[in-house]
Parts: sequence; structure tokens; C-alpha cells
Amino acid sequence: MSLIYTPEEEAFRAQLREFFQNEYPEDIKETIRAGKRPVREQTIRGQKALAKAGLAAPKWPVEWGGKDWTPMQSFIFSEEVIENHIAPTNGFGIGLLAPVLVEFGTQEQKERFLPAIYNADQYWCQGFSEPEAGSDLASVRTRAVRDGDNYIVNGQKMWTTDGHNADWIFMLVRTDPNAPKRQMGISFLLIDMKTPGVSVRKIRLMDGEHEVNEVFFDNVVVPAENLIGEENKGWTYAKFLLGNERGGMSSATPFWRTLEKAKQAASEIQLENGTLMEDLLFRARLAELETQITAFEQTALRVKGTSADGRPNPGGSVIKLRRTELDQALTALMIDVAGPNARAFENDGLSGVEDWQSATIHTYLNHRKVTIYGGSSEVQRSIIASAILGL
Repeated sequence: MSLIYTPEEEAFRAQLREFFQNEYPEDIKETIRAGKRPVREQTIRGQKALAKAGLAAPKWPVEWGGKDWTPMQSFIFSEEVIENHIAPTNGFGIGLLAPVLVEFGTQEQKERFLPAIYNADQYWCQGFSEPEAGSDLASVRTRAVRDGDNYIVNGQKMWTTDGHNADWIFMLVRTDPNAPKRQMGISFLLIDMKTPGVSVRKIRLMDGEHEVNEVFFDNVVVPAENLIGEENKGWTYAKFLLGNERGGMSSATPFWRTLEKAKQAASEIQLENGTLMEDLLFRARLAELETQITAFEQTALRVKGTSADGRPNPGGSVIKLRRTELDQALTALMIDVAGPNARAFENDGLSGVEDWQSATIHTYLNHRKVTIYGGSSEVQRSIIASAILGL
């Protein structure tokens, strides 16, 4: 694929930019521009604005509101979303659950959930990890026992992002504890978070933020109609979901933006013999990162260009692995550029510390997790070895 855009592609970009600049809520863009995390209300309002314009879920099938875009148009859309400071949609619903529903759900389930997800009428979270089941998801213990037309669910989920905000949760549950292989006894279940017996307890991360939670299930009654696909086939659906998640991490635009910010700030930092931007070792570090980001961008475009039928591409593991490594390298770079001011942690408005400087340590600490969620780097290397290299 070429990075030289055709006149038609430039016109497509201009249409997107006009909408983002003139019709998307400005206060939400300000939140993103300031490096802050949108609250639930902003995420919902921003997604509703996208839905009204038919842009909430371009990757979905056209019949459910998606777009019949070329890979390059999808790439341009991702660039413009970031360039114009557009808030993320509720990704657990839009990007993770919806493809599973489209591929494996019944027609009734699609009609019930997909429009509500698209229009942000339902806010979703993901219940995969447990205290003893992180990257090894086959170890899940949360039980779902069939009782007539219902399942009775008991157990605990861990590190549940946005669990305190969610209306619904999609989960991996164990329905056959005696299966010959652990993967064969897992099912995929949808649960209303308002159901009696569901409780949420917040977890503070080391950056001080409340983003993830523990979620407990105490004799929670779930209609059997909320089972996705077949009982004990949830491992298949989970692999499909995780493949989509990894392949969706393909935009290099945030990296370029961070690098430009680093250059701008470095050009204003005075050292003994000039600015930080004039330091040869620092410039060599920037050059190495530029080379790595360019290679990542080209690889991501190739993966997009060779993906078909909306199915996960094992190349997504390459993208996930490399993206998270670059993510951590760039957050470390920004701490070094911020220097002693990164230690402020909070900007009191009195010490001369800029907002971006006080935010660097938060971002650095928060992004320690990116090489773990969605399958750790070790898991990605195993997938690459088996599915791509044939080892």
C-alpha cells in the first residue's frame, strides 16, 4: 500500500475533518487535547454524535451501520480521529463485543444489542481476567450453572476496565468443570450489571487513577438467551475477539504526535551547550524512534491490506507487540524531556510546571500495563511463532 493519497482520498479526508471540526462537541475535544480521560457522559455523548453522522462503527458490516471503506479510507479515518482530538467510543462494545455478535450471535441477539451498542444506549465492559487467570484465560473459574431457562453465575472478575461505568458486561464463564481440556469447558455470556448479586469494587492503579475494578457475582441469575453461540465453545469466540483487539491497534498517529511534542519541548530546554534538541545523543534517540515508528506504520498498513472478510489476522499479534513496546518507549522519552518537572505528579498552578509535564509520570505508570492486556508480549510471540513463522 502507498502512503501517497489520491485526490479522492484527500477529498474523503476533508469531509471527515469538516465534520470533526464543526459538528463534534468542542468540550470533549478539549478534554482529549488536555490529555485527560473522558468521563462516561462525554464518551456517550461523543459516540452519539458519531452515530448520528454514521461514523460510530465504520468497521461493522454495512447492514448494521458500518462503512464499505477501502483499507486506506479506514486508515485516514483513524488518523483524523486522533488529529482532531475525538474521544474514543465505548470500545468494549463497538470494537470487541460487536464483531463477536455479528459472527456468532443469533439474529435476535444482533437486533437486540447491535443498535444499542452503536447508539451508545448500552455501555459495556469486559469480564475476562480473574485473580488466577490473566493471560492464561483458560484458567477462568467463574461458574455458570444451567438452571432451566437461566444460568446461575458465581465468581469474580479482576482488572475490569470501566466496570464502574458499565451497564453490561460480556464474560467468559466455566460451564463444564470436567471438560478434558480447560478450553473446552468455557462459555461466552452477556450479563446486565444491574442484576441482583453483581457488585463492583474499585482498584486504584499506581498512577492514582480509578480505571479498573473487581467485579463479584453472587448467585446472579442470567437468562440463557444471553449465551453467545454454543455452550462450552466460548474459547473459540474469545480467540476471535482477542484477534480483533490486537489488529485494531494499528494507527501510528499518536506516536508521531508524541514525537513532535518531544521535539518542540526539547527545542525550548536549555543545556550548558545549547538546547536539548541540539544534543547529539538525544537526536540519535529521536532518529531511532522515528525509524521504528515508520516501520510499525508500514507493517500496520500491510496487515490492514491483507486482512479479509473482517476476520482477525495473526499479523495483529505483530502489531500489538510492537505497538505496546513503542508506547512504553515514548512515554519514557516524555519523562526524560520533562526532566525534574515530571516529579510534580499534579500541577498546582504555582510552581511553573506545565500540564503536559505533570501528566508524563501518570501516563508512564499507566502504560506499564499495555504489554500485558490483550495477551501479554510473551503470548504474542508464541502466536507469531506458531501462526506466522510455522515454528
